[in-house]
Amino acid sequence: MRALITGGAGFIGSHLSEGLLNRDYQVSVIDNMSTGNLDNVKSLIPNPRFELINASIHDESVLNKAVRDADVIFHLAAAVGVNLIVDDPVKVIETNILGTHSILKAANLYRKKILIASTSEIYGKGVKSPFSEYDDRLLGPTTTSRWSYAASKAVDEFLAFAYNRQLDLPVIIFRLFNTVGPRQIGKYGMVLPRFVESIIAGTPPQVYGDGKQTRCFCDVRDAVNAIILLSHTESAIGDVYNIGSETEISIHELAKLVNKVLGGPIYEPELIPYEQAYNPGFEDMLKRQPDTSKIRNLTGWEPEIALKDTIYDIASHLGHNFEKD
Repeated sequence: MRALITGGAGFIGSHLSEGLLNRDYQVSVIDNMSTGNLDNVKSLIPNPRFELINASIHDESVLNKAVRDADVIFHLAAAVGVNLIVDDPVKVIETNILGTHSILKAANLYRKKILIASTSEIYGKGVKSPFSEYDDRLLGPTTTSRWSYAASKAVDEFLAFAYNRQLDLPVIIFRLFNTVGPRQIGKYGMVLPRFVESIIAGTPPQVYGDGKQTRCFCDVRDAVNAIILLSHTESAIGDVYNIGSETEISIHELAKLVNKVLGGPIYEPELIPYEQAYNPGFEDMLKRQPDTSKIRNLTGWEPEIALKDTIYDIASHLGHNFEKD
């Protein structure tokens, strides 16, 4: 089997590349390195079953050739991260919607199965918790750029379902909830690597808002296993699935857990108002918990890696030495 991964030099894409190579796939990756990183895949480059294509998915000739040669496509290329959403909303909207349209057109041209990465941001403020795949969605006003990412990914999903229903293209959508692990960086606002970097540097972790907001963190290796399972499940075609942990932790407690796991001086988290961290009018969600019963019932998948172990692994990747419990 040959897999094509768009955005494959990114945090999740590089782990997916490894997971597929470990299952004897041939893997081709398209990435323009806008948010990807060559270091994420440098250990894979010597593998004769791995190919890195440094190009944009908007390059039609390159994309069509890669899609033509693939058996299955994993579309991960996107503009992500709260910082990028706030600072460059034009890039976020154009990259997500136009990029997804490009890959869907190519997949349809060659009639290839495609799995599309979506996000828990789809649910917006939510109307209930935990979030189930068919729940109603509640977003804020269009005057607040915070919601542009959620809206752009919703359009991606609408496009994908349109190709499936109208053109019978085999499409599977998966919504990721706070995927974390080694190689993730805090540059774009990802909270767990920010906290780990702070503790390693010997500074108090900065918590945005009051820290009472809760999230559920899923190790990237567990998420990759779920994605691959979906790709092997024919009955998953034409539907959408949550992928994440159902275990909630407040951001304030997460900061304290990182400090405890990594040892050393105990730092009280520093609370930073949203207006200072981002901009006036920024909105956040109090809860972001998935209902994962749908993928569990279909494939038997459940996350297995404890959050404590993920924290250890992120710190190890950053070169931090510690005694593991």
